[in-house]
Amino acid sequence: MKTILKKITATLAFFAIALTANAQKNYTLDAKTNFSVFGTSTLHDWEMKSASKTGTANLTVANSKLTAITSIDITLPVETIKSEKTKMDKIAYETLKSDKNKNIKYVLKSAEKVNETTWNLTGTYTIAGVSKEHKTQVKTSVTNGIVNLQGSNKITFKEFGMKSPTAMLGTIKTGEDLTIKFNINFK
Repeated sequence: MKTILKKITATLAFFAIALTANAQKNYTLDAKTNFSVFGTSTLHDWEMKSASKTGTANLTVANSKLTAITSIDITLPVETIKSEKTKMDKIAYETLKSDKNKNIKYVLKSAEKVNETTWNLTGTYTIAGVSKEHKTQVKTSVTNGIVNLQGSNKITFKEFGMKSPTAMLGTIKTGEDLTIKFNINFK
C-alpha cells in the first residue's frame, strides 16, 4: 500500500511541476482590446480610439492568477487612430508625423508585481519617432484563460517631439497634456 501511495504522490508531483513549467506561454492581443487617447482643447475635450492593433506577450498564469510578465510588445498603426471628425484625424496624423512614422509602439522593459492584481510595468513608448520610457501601474485579471491589463499613462506632446496642434488659424489650441488609456486582453 505504501508503494502505491508513493507512486501516486510522485506522479502528482510530476504533473504539478509540468503544469507549472507549462504555465508560461505566448499570448496575442484579442480583438476586444481598447486603446484611447484623451486630450483637451480650447473648444472641447476630445478622444481618439484605435480599432487596429497587434501585439504579443509572454506571461505566466497559475491558478487563474498572473504570476509573471516576461514580455509585452504592442504596435498601433497611426492612421487607425480615429476621432469623430475627419479633420481632427488629419491634424492628428500630421502631428504624429505619420508620413515617416507609421506606428506607435510599446515594448516592456521590466515588470514588478505589487500585489495579486496590480503590477508596475516599465516600458518604452515610441511615438512620432521618439522613444521614451514610462512607468505604468496596471490592474490585472485572468478570466477563462484571457489575461486583462488595464491602465493609463499621462504624456505630453513636447516629450515626444511634437507640437500641440492648432486649428482655425490658431483660434483652437490643443492642450499639451494627453492621457493614453488601455484595456488590453491577451488570449
